[in-house]
Amino acid sequence: MVGGALDISVTSGQPARMFLREQTRADHDRVDEAFGQFDLAHRDDYRLFLLAQASALASLETSLDEAGAGQILGDWPARQRSHLLKSDLSDLGADFPLAKQPALTFSSTAEVLGALYVIEGSRLGGAMLARRVPEDLPRRFLGDSASLRWRTLVDLLDRKLISPDDKASALASARKVFRLFEEAALAQAGGCVLEY
Repeated sequence: MVGGALDISVTSGQPARMFLREQTRADHDRVDEAFGQFDLAHRDDYRLFLLAQASALASLETSLDEAGAGQILGDWPARQRSHLLKSDLSDLGADFPLAKQPALTFSSTAEVLGALYVIEGSRLGGAMLARRVPEDLPRRFLGDSASLRWRTLVDLLDRKLISPDDKASALASARKVFRLFEEAALAQAGGCVLEY
């Protein structure tokens, strides 16, 4: 970092997947901490966890649709998971939340890919979290993982995000998405969003 800004030239030769992983580590840790407040073994906490996920993901998927994610990632419609959250929440007696947060906007392929990096990465993490959920609770959302989808995405990242400007755009987008999920988790947990 130079003067608070990322010195992209240092990492410009790095594959995009590695670049994004390293540069968003702190963002990822904050989201993990925010969602870690929920004990998934308890029905009420699990419901709040899913509500937080839904309040962020639904508007995000709509924003990605509007930005043309389907043209960038051909199987994007099959990757969407809001409907799984809706089913799980219904089984738990909860209504699907109306989006309280404004939808993010994405104006380039790099920005869309940065957002997809976050939500597809969360899919992988969901498979591990699903193990903490009792078998009598619905797990459609957390159980929907496929490592092949992740590999397809990171290959696309490495092919499309070559220039330092594209990597910087993807990073800024990924950070916005991480922040969206962090705020959703803190809101459901009754916490306040920290300024940083």
